[in-house]
Formats: sequence, structure tokens, C-alpha cells
Amino acid sequence: MEASENATRKRRFGTIITPNVEQLAASKRAKQSALSSSCNFTTWSKEEVASFLQRNNFPSTTVQTFTDNQIEGRHLLQLSVDDLKAMGITAVGVQKDIMNALGALKTEEVTRKQKVFNDPTHGHIELHPLLVKIIDTPQFQRLRYIKQLGAAYYVFPGASHNRFEHSIGVCHLAGQLVETLQRKQPELGITDADILCVKMAGLCHDLGHGPFSHMFDLIFIPRVNPDSKWRHEQASVEMFDHMVEVNGLKEEFERWGLGAHDITFVKEQIAGPLQPTPGEEDQSPCGARVWPYSGRSEEKGFLYEVVANKRNGVDVDKWDYFARDCYCLGMANNFDWRRYLAFARVLEVNNTKQICTRDKEVTNLYEMFHTRSSLHRKVYQHKTSKIVETMITEALVKANDHLLLPGKNGPVKIADAIHDMVAYTRLTDSVTQLILLSTDPNLKETDTAAIAREIINSLTPDELEGLPPLTIDDIVVCVITFDYGMKKDNPVDHVRFYMKDCPERAVTVRRDQVSQMLPHKFAEQQVHVYCKRRDHPSLKAAWKYFVSWCRKQKCVTPRGGGDMASKGQEPEEEEEPGYTPYGTPFGTPAKPDTSAASQGGLDHDVVIKKLLFFQS
Repeated sequence: MEASENATRKRRFGTIITPNVEQLAASKRAKQSALSSSCNFTTWSKEEVASFLQRNNFPSTTVQTFTDNQIEGRHLLQLSVDDLKAMGITAVGVQKDIMNALGALKTEEVTRKQKVFNDPTHGHIELHPLLVKIIDTPQFQRLRYIKQLGAAYYVFPGASHNRFEHSIGVCHLAGQLVETLQRKQPELGITDADILCVKMAGLCHDLGHGPFSHMFDLIFIPRVNPDSKWRHEQASVEMFDHMVEVNGLKEEFERWGLGAHDITFVKEQIAGPLQPTPGEEDQSPCGARVWPYSGRSEEKGFLYEVVANKRNGVDVDKWDYFARDCYCLGMANNFDWRRYLAFARVLEVNNTKQICTRDKEVTNLYEMFHTRSSLHRKVYQHKTSKIVETMITEALVKANDHLLLPGKNGPVKIADAIHDMVAYTRLTDSVTQLILLSTDPNLKETDTAAIAREIINSLTPDELEGLPPLTIDDIVVCVITFDYGMKKDNPVDHVRFYMKDCPERAVTVRRDQVSQMLPHKFAEQQVHVYCKRRDHPSLKAAWKYFVSWCRKQKCVTPRGGGDMASKGQEPEEEEEPGYTPYGTPFGTPAKPDTSAASQGGLDHDVVIKKLLFFQS
């Protein structure tokens, strides 16, 4: 009796803890096979597509329609409702079910292949597999070796971040903004392809930057080729085309349902319309306004305001570099992009759709443009940074004819690399190291602009008595413009808002409706003058040259030079700014003097300030 009970307990115990190993293994293999099959749906044959539709209980007529139209797995990502209609599937309910089933497949494929980047500014960033493919190309990896703030790294040790991480951040924020609009306003018809293209534009918008970022296209290229109109946005488009061609990305684009018009859309977001439009105001011969873009219709024109907003400058590119630059520099960022995102809404303004925000967000936008102005004053246009940029530029100019890069059809000069993407891919900040390490005797220090020549010639022979002679090579002149991003205009005047009780109507908010303490001018200029000599008499002579030039230009003079400009008297010894190691901008609006301004190359329509002399 006891033995029988023990045997029963053993049998019962055995049924509990001893599973059928073969059945579990078979079940696991089946699940893995199903998972593998669904994840690799782009390789399905038309029979496997038909089997998928049958498993999802679609009508046999629908399954047969797919088979008759030779629909394979590689076609599923590109299928749209219009395609279903063309195939003869007209029932709205069936169309919706098919798109939902395909959407689930796409989501599974994206989730399986996407990558997560841990970003110090935005946290964890999930990127689409196609974007990861772009990041893995040599053309994009090149951005790891181009400093975001160029020569400012020599002044601010924290400014070590590169265009690489900035581009990923812009891609992330572009997705955040467009996905928010898609969720809040489904009537806009924003598709997954739209979102992917906007993200891609954010990712690739800086592909064309040269060594030390803006120094290359704003200082070096004009120095070597004064007639050149080249800008890095143009190079970004050319580099994008080159990247797609040499890495075979066109097939990847097609695999994810993107066609030629989507590629055009990406490039238009980066550099604007690719084809010239009739008339300065985009007018057709009959007087009607012409939509300048071909990647997306005017109905979705608001998508062009996400990455590079040419209407008012409110875009995700600024949002990222404000946050990232401030983080790396240890400075405060007063603009809250998350709050702007929460109130973003697309409204119709003068028959065009624009991205608008709540009226109460106007102060947040003023903070954004103020942050931009502050970063330019404190960091981007820092006096020492400008000195370093000048020195690097002179080195590049000297090396241009002697340091050659491997190009598509042979060796290419530094300045000519902008027309050869094979050579340009190899051109990064490391070019300065190549110059330093070169044994070429030709690479062992150039004249300045017209302002420098005028400064040197500003004193009469009597005034030069007792002063050491200076030449144009002894001074460096930089004319720097500060603004809110739209030259003399207030960018907030170009933003549209909506009110809480009327969210469908776009309105403007005047500056006087916000605060009486806001700026009345939105642009000004400074003239930075650097003396290469270090001895006391030369600094005194350089300072005197500068003050004399200011007097002749009828501009505000450096600190301590006001009496000289108005009375022709030399200031007290302790007031001479030439003996201080720093210069600080100061002054009051200058009176317009068109003839003098044109001679000096300055814009008297804005406030002009002077920076006092200091040693370089």
C-alpha cells in the first residue's frame, strides 16, 4: 500500500517537473522560424506574401489580387492606399486592415534593426535602420573630425564636441517635432515617409562643413577665391549625392519605401529649392505664385520649416546647438525647446501652412534669439577665437598650393576640394596637423583687407612723428556682425501665434505688446583690430592709427579715444587701451555717413561699435 502511494506521488511529481523536451524544442524552433520569417519579410516571395495575408484572415479575393499583381516582400514597404486602389482593392475597410498589417510588419522590422545612441544632451536616441546605414558611411563619419565650434576649442576647453553628435541631435529633434504634429493633427496627413525624410535632412544637413566649420566657408574660401558664392549647404547636398552613390544607398532607400521625390525632398530641406523659380518673388508669367519645391507639395510646405526655417529662423538646428553648445561650454541655455514643442501647431497663413505656437510663448522665442546673440558675443565671435581663426586661415592660404589631397581624378588643392567630394571627404580639422608635420619648405606666414590699409594710412606725417612705422602686415582687422539671425529684422515679427480661445487663427504679436524692455535694434557691428607687435611704442602707434581712422569714419571710437576723435587731443596715459591685455566692446550708435561707410566697408544702417587694441 505504501509503495503504491509512493509510486503514484513519483508519477505525479514527474508529470510536474519533467516536460516533453522534444515538444519544447519544436515549439521554440517554430517560434524562431515565425519570428525570422516576419522580420525578413522583404525577402518573401509572392507565395509567402499570400500566406501572410491568409494567416491574417484576409478575403481570398484580396489574396488572389496580391498574387495576380506579383506583389513580393520587397514591395510591401512601398505599398500605399493609392496602390491598393490601382490594384482593384477599393473597400475602405480592407484597405485599412492591409495598411495596419503592413504597418505592424514595418514597425517590427524597424524595432529589430534600429540603434540606440546615448547622447549627453538629449538622452537615449533611437534611430531608424536607414539612418544608421547613413551614419556608418565614411562621408558621415568624417564629421567626427570637424569641431562644432571651430577655433573656439582653443579658447574654451569644453568646446570639444563635433558636427557628428550635433547632426544626430538635430535628427532626433526633427523627429520629435514632426511626430508631435502627426499625433496632434492627423488631418495634416503626415506619413512615415515624411518623418523619415525630415529626420534624414536633420542628420545630413551639415555633411558639407569644411575644416573648423564656418571658418572654412566664411573666411578661407572668400580669401582664396573672392568671387566664390560657395556655401557649406551646397556642399552638403553634393556630399549627400556622393554618399548615396558610392555606398549603394539608393537600394536601401527603395527598400524602405523612399523614391526619387523623397531624395529631392531631403536635399531641398538642406539647401532650399534645387531649381531656380521664375521671378524674385516666385511669380509665374501670369502673376500667380509658384511653389518653388518639388519634393513635397505646398500642402505640406510646413515640413520645410523643421530643419532649416528660412521664414523666421525657428528650427531644430538651433535648438540642438543652443542646448549642446551651452552644455559643453558650461553656460545656461534659457530657451526651452520642449515647451515650444508642446504648443507647436500648423495653421494656415495667407494660403500657406506654417508652424505656429501659442501667443504666450513669444517671450520664450525672444529668449531663443537672445541666447543666439549671447553665444555669438561670448563664444562664437570671441576675440581670441578670431585671432586663432585668422592664424589658421593664413596657414591654409599658404598651404593651398602645396598641400594636395587625393581626389577623384588626381591630386586636388585644399580650396578646390569643394568641387571634388572624394577629396573633400578627406578634408577635416586634421589639415592643420598635416601642415605642421609637413617638411615642405613652402609651408614655413598675408595682407589684410581695405580697412587695414585705411587704418595704416589714416595719420598725417606730422601725427606720425615719434611713432614707429607700422605696415598692413602688422595688423589684422575683423568686421563682425551680431544679429538675431535675420540681419536688421526682428525674427519674431515673422512668427505666427495662436490664442488659447482661438487655436485655429494665426496672429502676430507686436514687440510693444510683449515688453518695453525688448531691443529696438536687432543687429550691430564691431571692428576688431589686432596688433601683431608686442612692444609698447608699436601698440601705442597702432592705437593712435585706429582712433584716427575712427575719427575720419565718424564712428564711435575705442574707450579712451573719444576726446581724440572730437577734440584732436590725446587722452591721459592711464586711459590708453593699447596697454591692456583685453578689449571690451562698448559705445553708442554711430551717425550714418554713407560715403565714409562705403570706403571702410562698414554698414552704417546698423549700430557700429569698436573694439580697443590689445596684443595678439
